This record gives sequence, C-alpha cells and structure tokens, in this order.
Amino acid sequence: MKQHADGQHGAVARKIETFFAQYRLGNYSKGQVLILNGEGTDTVYFLTEGKVKVYDVSYRGDEVILNIFKPGAFFPMSLVINKSANLYTYEAETDIEVRLAPADETVAFLKANPDVMFDLLSRLYKGSDGLLGRMAHLMAGSAKSRLMYELLIECRRFGIKQDDGTCLLKIKESELAARAGLSRETVSREIQKLISDGLVMQDGNGSILADASLLEQKLGVDL
Repeated sequence: MKQHADGQHGAVARKIETFFAQYRLGNYSKGQVLILNGEGTDTVYFLTEGKVKVYDVSYRGDEVILNIFKPGAFFPMSLVINKSANLYTYEAETDIEVRLAPADETVAFLKANPDVMFDLLSRLYKGSDGLLGRMAHLMAGSAKSRLMYELLIECRRFGIKQDDGTCLLKIKESELAARAGLSRETVSREIQKLISDGLVMQDGNGSILADASLLEQKLGVDL
C-alpha cells in the first residue's frame, strides 16, 4: 500500500511540475520580498530551489516565522483561492528559483485535477497540524518544550539524515528564535540544557545534531 501511495504522490508531483514548467522562471536573492504584508497578488509562486519564509512582525519589532516553504510548494493559495487579505510577508530565506504562474490559470488547473487538489489539501492539513502543535506549546509549554518542538519540525522537514540516525540541522539560533517566538539568548541557553540532557549535540560549525525519535518521545508527539 505504501508503494502505491508513493507512486500516486510521484505522479501528482510530476503533473504539478509539468503545469508550472510552462511559465516564466524567476530568481530572487536571499532577503528579497516576494509578497509584502498588506499587498495582494495575482501570481502563484512554484518553488523549485531554496526556501521561502512567511512571517509577521510582533509589537516589539521581532520577526515571528509562521511557515517555511521548500521546493515543490506553491503559494500563496489562501490569498488566491479565498481572495483574503494578506497579513504576512513572504521572503526568500535563501537564494531561490521559482516559476511564476497566473493565479486564475492555477486555480483552473486545480479545479480540473482533483488529484492535485487532494494533494494540496493533504499538505495543508499536515501544515495546520504542525501549527496547532506549535500553538499548544506556545500557549502552555515551557521555553524548552517550544524549542524542542521547533527542532523536531526542522528535523522532519529539512534535516539531513546521518548514518547514526540523527539529523543535521543547518539553522542559526536567531532563526530558531524567530520560529519558536523566543529571544536568541533564551534559545542559546535552552540549547545548552538540551545538550546537557543528551537530546541534541552541536558540531564544530555550530550546526545541531538531533534525534527526532528521541524528541518525539520526550514531547509525546508523533510528527
């Protein structure tokens, strides 16, 4: 059954890539804004290389990261489908490459391809589960549990699998702070606690090595 599901997902991914391949290729440098808070858009971005972050700015002026898109994602579908007001900023977290498709043609493509629509819905539900988990830890968890949850999400989405079963996370403390809603100083202090507890390690370059299964066990979640 899993092989069948993987095959279906691969077919849908190829269909999506084929659709967006007909549109213009765009390149953005790290830090460039694709969509600004308060602006609308008539373009759908299909990410082929790099990462894009979606963030808000707190009343203190701190950047709070809400989501990270990786290659294969296309956005901002809520704005395009619901014609809703845009409350957030979409910015290239790394140098990126995207295909730029007209919003109305992308919506027509989704309506004509229920398998693609279902795949998008599945991804949205997975994303919303992650956001709900983050919200639960934000409202009721400690700084330690909030950081552990962000490390776990980073492992599952962007971690580089190592031979010993751990995953390598090439992420800065400031980036973790923005995602967990913590100060950089707090993140630095909590990471040292996690190292002392044997939950994570750091290599000589400052990258983090984490065991996702152990983090799930400590948090009581299954991502």
